[in-house]
Amino acid sequence: QVQLVESGGGLVQAGGSLRLSCAASGSIFSINVMGWYRQAPGKQRELVAGITSGGSIKYADFVKGRFTISRDSRKNTVYLQMNSLKPEDTAVYYCNAGSPFLTVSGAYWGQGTQVTVSS
Repeated sequence: QVQLVESGGGLVQAGGSLRLSCAASGSIFSINVMGWYRQAPGKQRELVAGITSGGSIKYADFVKGRFTISRDSRKNTVYLQMNSLKPEDTAVYYCNAGSPFLTVSGAYWGQGTQVTVSS
């Protein structure tokens, strides 16, 4: 089992920045891909960005150039630096782990952290 704990969400004005963190614990030796998904009200959960243990990265088109995913293997933590935030980025952001693939979600989810961008 893997436990994921997110932090760093909040309320920010359009154009602002936030940094999300996700700390993994438990059977972390089994983790290859860690990533971030988001779900806005009335919409399906969607991939934001993912990163492998080897450093390969996948971004959704709607965040390219604005968001940066990174990973600290020593701390078992993945980060999402979000810049130039837009109101349409408002969603609950979830950390995910356990998939062998960058574009497929794994079995483990965090509790979610709310990001709200005001116009």
